[in-house]
Amino acid sequence: MDMIDFLNQLEQTRFASAVAESTWLFPFFETVHVFTLSLVLGSVALVDMRLLGLAGRHRPVTEISNTVLPWTWAAFTVTALCGLVLFSSKATTYYVNLPFRIKMAALAFAGINMIVFHGVTARDVTSWDMGVPPVRARVAGAVSVCLWVVIAFAGRWIGFTR
Repeated sequence: MDMIDFLNQLEQTRFASAVAESTWLFPFFETVHVFTLSLVLGSVALVDMRLLGLAGRHRPVTEISNTVLPWTWAAFTVTALCGLVLFSSKATTYYVNLPFRIKMAALAFAGINMIVFHGVTARDVTSWDMGVPPVRARVAGAVSVCLWVVIAFAGRWIGFTR
């Protein structure tokens, strides 16, 4: 079975068909997706702005991160689940959609950036927690901001292409 066959089968599931055919299910999941994505973007921006030294300089990076990241992960989980529901309703359409592919690629790069930051860059965070973050941390913050802007714009762009 190739990818298009799999996506056709996904679209034909009872749930995906219900979402696609309902007058209120798709807008409901889209609203929750956008709302929780806003929470993800805002919480990520708080950490990134601290890494860039543009906000919260009087607070330790770890304090901001430890306060915000549980909310980020909760919102991201809901965002991703709603995104999967939306995707399932028009899987073959979205799969070949350029903005969708850009969004997914940016999301993958954002995940890699986060893994590298938490696994490598933040290992010695205690040495710069209250001070100015090192260049590598500022780069991670800048890359993160850029990727999340791309994710948001590409996501919005999806709705204007077929």
